[in-house]
Amino acid sequence: MGRIRGRTHVTDLCHLSVAEAGAAFRNGSLTARPVVQAQLARITSLNPSLHAFVVVAEDQALAAAAQADADFAAGIDRGPLQGIGFAVKDMIDVAGLPTRCGSYQSSDARAPQDAAVVATLRAQGAVPLGKVATYEHALNGPTFDAPSPPPVNPWNPAHITGGSSSGAAAAVASGMVRLAIGTDTGGSIRSPACYCGIVGLKPSFAVLPLAGVHPLSKSLDHVGPMGATVAETALMATAMGVPAGTRLGQPLRGLTVGYARDWFAADPATNPAVLQAMDQAMSDLTLIGIRVEMVTLPDYAEMESIGITLLQYESHALHKATLKTGRYGMAARAALEAGSGISAETYARAQKAAIHLRAQIEGALARHDAIATANVLSTAPAMADFAHGAVWTAMRTLPFNITGHPALALPIGFAGGLPIGMQFVGGQQQEAILCQIGSAFENATDHSAIKPPL
Repeated sequence: MGRIRGRTHVTDLCHLSVAEAGAAFRNGSLTARPVVQAQLARITSLNPSLHAFVVVAEDQALAAAAQADADFAAGIDRGPLQGIGFAVKDMIDVAGLPTRCGSYQSSDARAPQDAAVVATLRAQGAVPLGKVATYEHALNGPTFDAPSPPPVNPWNPAHITGGSSSGAAAAVASGMVRLAIGTDTGGSIRSPACYCGIVGLKPSFAVLPLAGVHPLSKSLDHVGPMGATVAETALMATAMGVPAGTRLGQPLRGLTVGYARDWFAADPATNPAVLQAMDQAMSDLTLIGIRVEMVTLPDYAEMESIGITLLQYESHALHKATLKTGRYGMAARAALEAGSGISAETYARAQKAAIHLRAQIEGALARHDAIATANVLSTAPAMADFAHGAVWTAMRTLPFNITGHPALALPIGFAGGLPIGMQFVGGQQQEAILCQIGSAFENATDHSAIKPPL
């Protein structure tokens, strides 16, 4: 088991947790403006090498911080994120900023209003710091023919961040922000969370509104929070409208986790270090009072095939009108054009199969409070591997976009100096149980406390 975490003295304002900053704001020992200024300064320092942010909204951020401070001074408390900075994936509208979706195809026009999830956070006093990079239209990456260079992994800049919420993961992992909003259509929150050693939550399907979030696949799209810790991610999810933090700190007695080990252990793409870290994580869960049992999930290859059919058909339909004349990168164009050969009959069969798969996962969850399995099957690949085009990376994320079940990604160790992660999957709208288990695991180990050697 990892060593038990001890409390350390925080000297850098960027490293204050959301809870620490909030307590200081409320007792008057600190105001939001200097914290936001420190985050902006860190972005200025690190972003030229990490490429996480594509737009920094300094004026907006400082104005929002000033408003938060004025509200505190007037005795107005809008909630635990008042005065707290966050980043927004460049698939999501922020009023006054462009949403380019990582593509030359998209307009530079400034969004007239916030996406619904951004507006919800802003109404609670949270401070948008700017837009962070995405793989083009939330598709494949990293690529090198987009408007901005791809973000690099803060743990080792020779490696990728994963995607498509690439900039969000790099921004949180590097301490530019504690929180970010990402999107997840096939693992785009969870994959980069694992590769970069942070936390990401894909909520249940349709529990958060997608108004103002640029779509990719109507059956699979999710929006959700990414954070430095499980507790902070749960706090942001709750503020967005998903009550994910209501069970934090509650006793674990009686909880059971099904370990889907055979879903990935025999895959030749599985790094032995990932399997070892997963087995150790399950042992750690038993030490904190959770019962772990083996569970069998439906065949992964079948689930992935169904998800790819849905994704390719729906994304092609969305972009069909602009593919002939629009300016897309090579990888994005190839991914979108792949859907042109899928018939309506094949798509309908995939939709029917998705209903069956959802029922199978529900059956497994009827016997367990959560399912634990690998998220990605290796540490972050080298950036150089993608120099000549897209490279397949082994993941276990897409099935839960198909079924719509919530999934929490969190770090469980390291190999070769790069993070390893896992995911907990829960019943529909059971995000609070996932965060309860994830936070207890996190508090008993030191994985989330270790930061990149920037």
